This record gives sequence, C-alpha cells and structure tokens, in this order.
Amino acid sequence: YMLIDIKCVMNVRFYSKQLIVQRKRKCYSSFFIIFVASINFMMMKKLFSTLLVLLTTLTIQAQYQEPVRRDTSRLQPLKGLEYKVEMQGSLSKGRTPLWLNANKYGLSSLETANGYLRGGIERPLATDEGRKFGLGYGLDVVAPINYTSKAIIQQAYVEGRWLHGTLTVGAKEEPMQLMDNELSSGSQTLGINARPIPQVRLALPDYWTLPFANGWLHLKGHIAYGMMTDQNWQHDFTAKQSKFTDHGLYHSKAGYLKIGNEEVFCPWSLEMGLEMVSLFGGTSYLPDGHGGMNVSENGKGIRDFWNAFVPGGADKGETTYQNVQGDQLGSWVMRLNYEGDWNSFSLYADKFFEDHSAMFQLDYDGYGEGNEWQEKKQRRYLVYDFKDWLLGFEYRYKPDNWLNTLVIEYLYSKYQSGPIYHDHTMTIADHIGGKDNYYNHYIFPGYQHWGQAMGNPLYRSPIYNDDGNIYFDDNRFVAFHIGLGGRPAEYLKWRFLGTWQEGLGTYEKPYTKKRHNVSLMGEATYTLHGERLPEWMRGVDVRMGIGADFGSILRGNNYGMQLTITKRGLLGKR
Repeated sequence: YMLIDIKCVMNVRFYSKQLIVQRKRKCYSSFFIIFVASINFMMMKKLFSTLLVLLTTLTIQAQYQEPVRRDTSRLQPLKGLEYKVEMQGSLSKGRTPLWLNANKYGLSSLETANGYLRGGIERPLATDEGRKFGLGYGLDVVAPINYTSKAIIQQAYVEGRWLHGTLTVGAKEEPMQLMDNELSSGSQTLGINARPIPQVRLALPDYWTLPFANGWLHLKGHIAYGMMTDQNWQHDFTAKQSKFTDHGLYHSKAGYLKIGNEEVFCPWSLEMGLEMVSLFGGTSYLPDGHGGMNVSENGKGIRDFWNAFVPGGADKGETTYQNVQGDQLGSWVMRLNYEGDWNSFSLYADKFFEDHSAMFQLDYDGYGEGNEWQEKKQRRYLVYDFKDWLLGFEYRYKPDNWLNTLVIEYLYSKYQSGPIYHDHTMTIADHIGGKDNYYNHYIFPGYQHWGQAMGNPLYRSPIYNDDGNIYFDDNRFVAFHIGLGGRPAEYLKWRFLGTWQEGLGTYEKPYTKKRHNVSLMGEATYTLHGERLPEWMRGVDVRMGIGADFGSILRGNNYGMQLTITKRGLLGKR
C-alpha cells in the first residue's frame, strides 16, 4: 500500500493545475451532497435499531467482498506471541491524583501508597493480517498492593477473525472510538476508565467500504453481551446496607458511519455514530427504609436480552408509569476530520443521554385530563434544549516534534433535560421528563464497575464516596480540558493533562454552593537503548508521572507521583 501511495503522489505532481482544481471541486461537491443527504438519515427515530441490524447483516456480507489473500499457509497459533512485564508504584499525599488514576482501564487505586506487578502474553489478530482467518488471544494478570482486589485478571480472552468480522470471548481492553486515548478526558459512554467486562462481542472493528456510493460510505461497529464481576466489591463497599446488584448483566452496541473517499484525494471526512449501553438482569438489593433489604430478581430471559438490544419492556414492579427495562444510556457521536500531508485536525462531539428525552430531544405531551388522562388527545410535543455536550478539537503534527498533538475539550452536563420530572396525571396532563440523573439508576448501582465510572471520569466515581453508597454525587458540572503530547526524539515522549471543573452535585442532592477542582498531570516516557546496556535492558520503557488535584470536588487537595517500568518483547515463532 505504501508503494502504491508513493506512486500515486508522484503521478499527481505531473497533473495540470486545472485537473487538480477539477478533482478538488469533485471531492467537495460529492462530500457536500452525501453530507446533506445523511442529515435526514441521522434524524430518524429508529436509527439505532436500523443501524445495528445493518451492522450485523453487513458484517456477514463483508466476508464475501474481500480480495484474494496473500498467505495460504497453515495457521501457526504460537507465531507472533508477545509478552509484557510491568511494575508500577504510586506515592501520594491524600488520594492518588485524578489523572494518575483515571482512564487506565480500572487498573489504579486511590490509596496513598499503591502499586502492582503485571505480566501478560498476547497474540494480536494482526499477526494473521494476510490470511482469511485470524486467531488472537491474551492473558493479563496483576498482583496489586493496596487495590480493591488481592489479585486481578485484567484481560483473558480469545478471538477469531474471518475476513472483516471478529468474534471475541472474554475480557479485553477495548480502545475508545473517535477520541484520543491518551489526551482526551474520555468518552461519556464507551470509556476506558473501568476494568474490562467479560463478554461475547461481535464486531466489524475497522471501517469497511460499503459496496455502493462509489467508495464514499464506510461502516464499523459492534454488539456485545457480558456480565459484571464486581459483586464482591459491592458487598464490601456497601456493607450490604445500601443499594447493590449481584451478577448484573451488560449489553453494549455501537455503529459508526464514515463519509469520505481517500482515493479521490479528498482530505475531508465525516464520522457519525451511536453508542449505547444497557445494564440489566442480576439480583438487586434495595433498602426498605426499616433496616432491611428488598430483593428484586431482574429479568434474565431471552426477552430481557432483546429489550436490552432494542430498548423496551419495563422494570419489575412498574405498572402505570413504565420506563424501558434496565439502565439505558448512550451517546450520539460525530467527528469532522481534515487530513493533510504534514498535519491534521478534527472537531468532534459526544451528546450523552440517559433516556429518550435526551436521546431525541423530544417528549410527547398531549395527554387528556380526567378519565381520558391516559389517552393521547393532541399533537403536542415538548422539545428539550440542546445542551449536555462534550465538544472537542484535536490537532496533530505528524513528524516527531516537541509538540505533536493538542486536544481541547468542553464538557457540560448541568441540564439533564431540566430540573422537573412529572408524569401526567388525571388532574395535571403535562408530561415532563427531566432530572435524568446521569450515570445513576434507582435499581442498579449506576454506570460503574469496581467503583470506577465506565464512561468519562469527570463524573466523580463512587469509589471516592465515604458513606458506603454506590452513587455518582457529582454528575452536574461544566469542565474545560486540555491535553498536550509530543515525541521530541525517537526514545522520548511526553504528555500533559489539565482540567478545570465546576460542579453542582445532582438534582436529588445538590451542593449548598458550587464546588471547583483543577487536576494536572505531567508524564514522560524514556526507552532505554544503547550498545553498552545489557540486552535485557534494551527497549525497557521508564515512565514517570507527577499529578495534583486542587479543590473540593475530589474531597481535598492531592499530590502524587507514579513510576512505571515496562518491558515488551516477542516469544515463540516470529
């Protein structure tokens, strides 16, 4: 591919200016036409179900669109086997600062002194890139000190690929889509802040070009079902005196559509998508107000799995007023990209929602009164404000330099469909679906795993709570975030994260006054090299990070440092 690209670039230099102008006009006009045509598609109420059914169908169809593979040799399961050994230690005054703790797939601790020894092996799917069938697997175990567990199986999975489609079984660290995984504050739905959930995952992991639209439309996504593993931690954290759930089930799905065509030398592309998660099933324990616990056996049947996939049904005990079953949440995401020869930039958005009022910005509000209070009498709808966004800008300078990447983000979550929630009654027909209470739920212990938010860590995770409640106490806030990164030399890279946040608490438990927080982190990674070093030391990464929190949102000022030493290499056949 690299040789073809070089040849194409050399040929383009011989084109006349007139031909280049014609190509650019064709690129921009085609991009604009397809973009306008896609707007109505995005506004359809049933886009999420249509997109995901299409994803499943095309994942199968894509298997028959692949050109002839190069490698016809027998599969070698031990070929390309990689190992990783890592040691980390953290020392802090107060708790571990936010950016030394967050977005590490849950492998972190708030304790003043903590650390771990980690070892793993992995056979990446990319090892079989030239084959129709690919095999991947991995095992990643951790021996921690002062963590919420005495031993951790961070990853344990096996996965297979047939042409474009993949099937993964087990717990695996999955990266964020449409955001920088090192410099962003994090996705609001499918983040990297909590431990991986064991699951069965069917995916189209890379963009596949649809066999129509002249190469302008591309699709990727996934569908997954799994089970939470933190019930023992919930028992310890709550002392079984506040809400918790045993063996809760997890469902996620996402579909992304990309508009762009690199083959006509168009530098612009647009990515749009929908990410959704449902927490359902398991056994929930809720305080009865008299020192006991009410037990709720949540649905675990085929119909319940279907209601997680296409939101529907109702939770146990709901009669007159019914919500969809489980804890349903998600994000509309979009990213506009410009890809140049030396640099690139992107604008992106993440519109979070906890129910249909924020998902579609619309609620039916035309019910009758009196005996007709359950009948839809008028064509009247309540339109909610377009608030609660994560908006971001990303700039990249491609050659190695002191500053290669800049990320700036703005996150607003104060609105949550407004401060009023009212179901229509016989006397008051108005139906208002506010107080969405992001990341919290009245049956399930919120959008967390092992105490860490599974989305963006600026929603303060329950692990910070001192009262034994698994609850997000600060989900209404505004924040500004900046991330900087660079690679000034082949063996040296660095990054900096800085965040300012103003919090209001929640609608149910508001703060008596606004609270603020500033979190900072600087980190540098140096790779040992040189002929004078022993061979076993060459390629060892030494990473040092220093972080601090100032303010009251994270319960006081925190200062800390973190040292990580990592060695990677190959095992077995190459």
